[in-house]
Order: sequence, then C-alpha cells, then structure tokens
Amino acid sequence: MTTLQKGDKAPDFSSIDENGNPISLNDFKGKKIVIFFYPKANTPGCTLEACNLRDNFDEFTSKNYAIIGVSADSPKAQLKFKEKYHFPFPLVADETKEMLTAYQVWGPKKFMGRTYDGIHRTTFLIDENGLIDEVITNVKTINHTKQILK
Repeated sequence: MTTLQKGDKAPDFSSIDENGNPISLNDFKGKKIVIFFYPKANTPGCTLEACNLRDNFDEFTSKNYAIIGVSADSPKAQLKFKEKYHFPFPLVADETKEMLTAYQVWGPKKFMGRTYDGIHRTTFLIDENGLIDEVITNVKTINHTKQILK
C-alpha cells in the first residue's frame, strides 16, 4: 500500500502508452491529473472503473483534468482494452513496474487465503503543480467519478 499522501510531490514517470508512445508526468504540466492504477485490463472490476471514467470524461475535461490509466499489461493488451471500450484517455503499459513501484501500488495482496504480488487498485489526484491532492485507496469501481469529483 502506498505511503504517498496529500501534499507530496507526485513521482515523476516516463513510460509508454498503449500505442508504444512515450508518456510522462511532464506531458501534463498545468493540468490536473487523475492517475488510476488497476490490476488487469479487460477484467470485470477494471472494466467497470475505466468505463465509469470514460462515461464522465467530459466532466473531467471541463474541470481541467487529464486521465491516465496504468497497469502492468503489455501495450498490446492495453490497446485491445482501449479499443474495445473506446477510452478517450491513454493507458500506460508499465510492464517493468517502475511506475507501479514509484507510486507504491505494487506489492503483496491476499485473495482466497493466497498471498501474491499484484497491483493495489489506487487513484491519485495530482494538481497543476505536480503535487498529490488526494489518494483514493478504497476505490468504488462502478461509481469512481463521484469519489473523485465529490
């Protein structure tokens, strides 16, 4: 679980999106950013969360927010996920887990009595100055927009 909190400088990142294009925190200077980390593309909870953000994308852009989705999936899997659900935002393919590690969302999880390493579903709101404005760890996938824009 992340120890990052409101007021901390958002960890810089440089990765690739679903098309293999470079993407970094610097690309969003002067904008507020929603970075949502999800366990795996095309799974039920991740699909609900991403579609909820997609369905409210205009509301986010009207409030000067950019949205970035991040998982450890390959660019090919991210592209398939994006095309299937018509997401208007980039999906970072963090196969090296550098961004996941920097944001402290990669680590031990438990499911059905089994412990394994995985992505903790977490959302970071970052302000125009690159500072963390909020960290949401108890993500409500079907209603995530309300959690963010409350």
